[in-house]
Amino acid sequence: MNNTFNINRFGLLLKRQWLDFGKIYLISLLVILGVVIGFYAWNSPSPLKLNNYDGDGNLDMRFRYGLFLILGFIFISVVASSYYALLGQKPRAILELMTPASTFEKFLAGVFYTAVLSLATYLILYYLVDLSFVKYINAHLSEFKVDGAKQSSMKPVESISAQIFSDENYRHYFLHFISVPFLITSVFLLGSVYFNRFHYIKTAISVMIFTGAASYLIFKSVNLLTRNMVNVSHGGHRNNEQLAFLLIFLITAALTLIFWAITYIRLKEKEV
Repeated sequence: MNNTFNINRFGLLLKRQWLDFGKIYLISLLVILGVVIGFYAWNSPSPLKLNNYDGDGNLDMRFRYGLFLILGFIFISVVASSYYALLGQKPRAILELMTPASTFEKFLAGVFYTAVLSLATYLILYYLVDLSFVKYINAHLSEFKVDGAKQSSMKPVESISAQIFSDENYRHYFLHFISVPFLITSVFLLGSVYFNRFHYIKTAISVMIFTGAASYLIFKSVNLLTRNMVNVSHGGHRNNEQLAFLLIFLITAALTLIFWAITYIRLKEKEV
């Protein structure tokens, strides 16, 4: 089939893909929802607990940042790694490859489900759970005690989204690392079409080996190039930091596009 794009055919393809992929997606989403609620219920401040405060005397909600990043990585990587998993099963692969849609449409459907839908739903789900617990905690602020006495002017807890978008530093980091989730999904989407079995494990191992080797080469190269050199600073630390963040964004965005391109080529090879 020609690599053309037809919006009606693409819509039908999305509906068809949902019949198989939707089951895995919804199960993964429910598991993540249960884990998030469980962690919040266990770690959120409560009038019944003794240690509810951070070093600044505010209600301690620091656990949610690590939880957000770790669960987010697990969810989007699992979803991406399972999308083309059926191509590793010959009987199902034949049916998938005979689907009346172009290779580009099949690839675009994969990007939509793994990079757009999965990321968007995770952000919305986490936001709603976080907001629910924040609202509940703020509604019971008067019940919290400091040194055995109730605190009348306890600072309300902010939702994680409010903290990110109201703080300039958070916004700064967020904008420069915005390509990272798409890079993760692109890598595991490639793994799902490249490997026939154990897609997630093989992709994860490949990523660890590649990352370790690349880090070692970069470290050794920097040491070799900067040997016997003296660091002279004239107030350019801020500029160097901006350049580093810009490079991170450009590199992650470029790698994402490269992995998507390889995925498309690999998918096209499957149909030959």
